[in-house]
Amino acid sequence: MKKRQVSATCLFVLIAGMMLTSARNVIAADRQPAEKPNIVLFLVDDMGWMDSTPYGSKYYETPNMKRLERQSMRFTDAYAVPLCSPTRASILSGQYSARHRVTSASGHRPAAPANASPYPATASPNQRFIYANSKNYLDLDLVTLAEVLRSAGYRTGHFGKWHLGLSQEHWPEKHGFEVAFHAEPSPGPKSYFSPYGIHKSGEPSSKHHVGTITDGAKGEYITDRLTDEAIRFVEDNKNKPFFLNFWHFAVHGPWGHKEEYTKRFAEKTDPRGQQHNPIMASMLKSVDESLGRVINKLDELELTDNTLFIFYSDNGGNTHSNVPGSRQIQNIKPGHPRWEFVQDWKKWAGDQPPTNNAPLREGKGRIYEGGQRVPLMVRWPDQIEPGSISDSIVGPIDLYPTILAAAGLNKPAGHIVDGESLLPILRQTGKLKRQAYFTWFPHLIPAVSVRQGDWKLIRRFEPHPKYPELLELYNLKEDIGETRNLASMKPDQVAKLDALIDQFVQDTGALYPKPNPNFNAAAPVSRADSNPITGLVPRNCKVVTTEGAIRVIGEGRQPFLGTAQVKFNGPLTLKLRARSTAGGKGRVQWRTSSQETFPRSAQVVTFDLPAGPMWQNVTVQLPIQGKARIIRLYLPAETSAVEIQSIQFLDKNDRKKTWDFAGATP
Repeated sequence: MKKRQVSATCLFVLIAGMMLTSARNVIAADRQPAEKPNIVLFLVDDMGWMDSTPYGSKYYETPNMKRLERQSMRFTDAYAVPLCSPTRASILSGQYSARHRVTSASGHRPAAPANASPYPATASPNQRFIYANSKNYLDLDLVTLAEVLRSAGYRTGHFGKWHLGLSQEHWPEKHGFEVAFHAEPSPGPKSYFSPYGIHKSGEPSSKHHVGTITDGAKGEYITDRLTDEAIRFVEDNKNKPFFLNFWHFAVHGPWGHKEEYTKRFAEKTDPRGQQHNPIMASMLKSVDESLGRVINKLDELELTDNTLFIFYSDNGGNTHSNVPGSRQIQNIKPGHPRWEFVQDWKKWAGDQPPTNNAPLREGKGRIYEGGQRVPLMVRWPDQIEPGSISDSIVGPIDLYPTILAAAGLNKPAGHIVDGESLLPILRQTGKLKRQAYFTWFPHLIPAVSVRQGDWKLIRRFEPHPKYPELLELYNLKEDIGETRNLASMKPDQVAKLDALIDQFVQDTGALYPKPNPNFNAAAPVSRADSNPITGLVPRNCKVVTTEGAIRVIGEGRQPFLGTAQVKFNGPLTLKLRARSTAGGKGRVQWRTSSQETFPRSAQVVTFDLPAGPMWQNVTVQLPIQGKARIIRLYLPAETSAVEIQSIQFLDKNDRKKTWDFAGATP
């Protein structure tokens, strides 16, 4: 009898253990919440993947983001489109940008006529292709997320940046939002401080901002005011299901900041040695305070348990603005409307861009990880395991179906949704069904990318002086910084992913670049199209032209300039004319025509670049054996820019390959 009792007890323990083990699969697996959940989408503008403590920053201070991380699932591989408007359109439509055709950040420009061709009629003879224009507005024929929720009884409110249509016919009020606190045009606010300069009526333009934003007390900060309005919306609708679409202007230009915060960060150093901009740190602190206020209000009103809270960014961190030679800084003289801004930026940030995305490559406006990998955290008590982490590959197209599924709503009939509901990921009950994830970006340096597992393939539509290869393949698990293009070594993997891109273009109706019938390879290149660094490929850095030189600005570890245009037999001599306020050690590495990869050691020569304002002539002997294939010039530019007037390689017969920047202009 006792033996039977023990066996029954063991069986009970076994079953209980199995139930506990699978508890998180049971959580919400077969039930919806008793009430429709409230939805909060907290979107930060231009916030990079590394711009918070949950994602590894040691310089920025974001305790409320850290608090949210402990309560949420944090995604390590979440994507956006490299510019804001396409991401925003994808959030509200659930579609890839290739389908909804908002492909660039052009929502502040007038809409083209309805019958206008998407392609320009002509292109310059020196342009190989004609690229389709982006739509400057979110199409009214699309059924937006807000419209679906509103029709299901949700109160819908939009607060902050819109950037999906300049004129009133394309404003958020026409896309399902009952309440909207915004002003157009809206790449960024006209001012971060009250009076905001917003008019109630008139035709919106760069000189006449129109919208529903009203002035507060003099000096009121727009980040704080948006939070006030968002909280008022929550309070007014605490007894009804609501959708709070809270899209901050920060941390976008014109980079208004609270000086009392900025002063403190100006005295702080980053132990990682990567992020140093006190203006960005100040703005992120204000955004973090906004986040904390919203979270606290939900707690106070006892709404937290029934609120799906999504924290997200619209593109990668900005690593190009406000550096010497950039359009935001150059030729700004006393009396110019931007003069005070430029002086303020130089006072606090010096020559730095807004942020640094290291270890990711490059940033906003680029197809690399720094431009499109972003933070994403999702909280829903009793539905999502607090403190969990997912490496699922997700993006803005997935928010639409996820939110509808959480609300127990069907997708609207006739409306194509490219994304998938993330509920199986969030509840840890399943995986995504799609084969791969795509980013369509036919602007600036046009390209499309596909991500499948650890692999990412970039397809460019034409060679670019900085990016001469049409196909770039990276294993992101082993090389998150995208430093080693494996395309030539993995042709089968390239072919597989390239075929997926072809299918994606076909499925979405993407407007592929068309050959320019007037293209003439011998046509003179306009000055705007000329590039003094043609043949030099920056890696983990960017290059801007200054008066009579170039400036190399580090954007990651071990920045270098690579070239495949020094095809001389060794030994060679490098002559470099450069300067750096900080100085440091540089090195030259090479591989020869007989080598498929760079050797792990050897074939490296170091050199010293003295610190100071004076130009230095540096000569380096390169004992290359055989014919040079690729040469990398590593520069001490990680923490301080290096300026270069000329680079010259010579062989023993005095043959030369020279880059002379004496004629360069900003």
